Amino acid sequence: MNQQFDFIIIGAGSAGCAMAYRLSEDPKNRVLVLEFGGTDAGPFIQMPAALSYPMNMRTYDWGYESEPEPHLGGRRLATPRGKVIGGSSSINGMVYVRGHACDFDNWEEMGASGWGYRHVLPYFMRQETSHGGQDGWRGLNGPLHVRRGTKWNPLFAAFKEAGEQAGYGVTQDYNGQRQEGFADMEMTVHNGRRWSAANAYLKPALKRPNVELIKGALARRILIENKRATGVEYELGGEIIEAKAAREVILAASSINSPKILMQSGIGPADHLAEHGIDVVADRPGVGRNLQDHLELYIQQACSQPITLYKHWNPISKALIGAQWLFFKTGLGASNQFESCAFIRSKAGVKYPDIQYHFLPFAVRYDGKAAVEGHGFQAHVGPMRSKSRGRIHLTSSDPRSKPSILFNYMSEEEDWADFRTAIRLTREIFGQDAFAPYRGKEIQPGEALQSDDQLNGFIKEHVESAYHPCGSCKMGAADDPMAVVDPTCRVIGVDGLRVADSSIFPLITNGNLNAPSIMVGEKASDHILGRDPLPASNQEPWIHPNWETAQR
Repeated sequence: MNQQFDFIIIGAGSAGCAMAYRLSEDPKNRVLVLEFGGTDAGPFIQMPAALSYPMNMRTYDWGYESEPEPHLGGRRLATPRGKVIGGSSSINGMVYVRGHACDFDNWEEMGASGWGYRHVLPYFMRQETSHGGQDGWRGLNGPLHVRRGTKWNPLFAAFKEAGEQAGYGVTQDYNGQRQEGFADMEMTVHNGRRWSAANAYLKPALKRPNVELIKGALARRILIENKRATGVEYELGGEIIEAKAAREVILAASSINSPKILMQSGIGPADHLAEHGIDVVADRPGVGRNLQDHLELYIQQACSQPITLYKHWNPISKALIGAQWLFFKTGLGASNQFESCAFIRSKAGVKYPDIQYHFLPFAVRYDGKAAVEGHGFQAHVGPMRSKSRGRIHLTSSDPRSKPSILFNYMSEEEDWADFRTAIRLTREIFGQDAFAPYRGKEIQPGEALQSDDQLNGFIKEHVESAYHPCGSCKMGAADDPMAVVDPTCRVIGVDGLRVADSSIFPLITNGNLNAPSIMVGEKASDHILGRDPLPASNQEPWIHPNWETAQR
């Protein structure tokens, strides 16, 4: 079988869906989207409060995990990635964080010219319809709906008030001019449903006659002739099929699968490819390197009043919440329950926030396991800019084999000091008067753990991934030997091939990765179509005036 298209996109995730929508706006462009996963229909994905289910279901998740992490006592950490239309935007926590302005200016300094904050802000605005965001900084008619929760629980307000009492600022919109401070958290929810990239971008695109989606298609390799990508070989129902791309192949398969597919296609570190008997098309040592992630801890406090989500942690209550959501798309089922947050700096001399908080009026693990002993609340906290770097390797030349993922978490001494600081700052926030009416004992880590050694032991045993892997196909200057793509997302050394997803981030952004991944898809679309980029913004983001001398 031979199929002819202008563009072939591998992966219907956050960036892939955005590109399918933008590349198909011109009816002359025939666009094929290849996705190994299946449909996103059903309440487990579409109901926001059910977020702990899809990432633990093999139907929707690739089921990856890290190698035994040497600095975490050999623990293997779960590395969920979406295997469904919408990709990880269909199984994530729906938290919407653009990142800090300085993140993108850092990208530009690292060789990603044209990706400074002034360049990416217009794309963030193009992608979103913001409900309640800051005028002049937020989009008003993009495909992606972004809103705040109802803040039904008094603990959400207590968290913000405690931050203020501890001497931190409050920001009206952390996705606007000022990220730093305590704030209402934003979520990708619309009309009570998860507003994934599939709902926002892919489904509208599929109404056009020039877009085709093939589900259940496993991309085996990119077809390359004379250093030019000409199509994709994929497997569907046991049959191997070739699809041809007259213009370009675009890889948007995630920070785990994009480097894997590049290596399967002969693009990567020559010695590693040779180990697996793969002919080298382009020796790019950076493929699979520079892997980054965020780690987080759950700091849990017992609640002395029976007001937390724990009161709904029973079959009858869950059924009532589910029914209300099913029939009316309202109630507790229509929120991810992350409705307050904060971005703070760990110490004086740090220019912009390097610690993020998600606050939850419940003491429970992200995977929905181990609801602890009754009523409690928790903050998910972690440093944002670890210097630890990992890698992705092939385990075999067989496209069906899982990659080897090693994040090398906590390999820098600074990481441990940063986490201890995060724990102590959280205890201080939970110790403020705003929490006095609700504060019971500290559940985790527990008041007995105070010394550096005791906290290190707790971190080593309890730290979890925040599921923000990125960086494994770094964007940089064409003469940077470790760069995989240039600032137009072109794979260096191969024509007609681009990568556009979170794998191209030179540096992890400050916060959750769905928003910047979609932005990459939006901006890459203009590069692919040969359009002039959107005009740069002249908005000036807020930086703490005393950052050099004050922590808050």
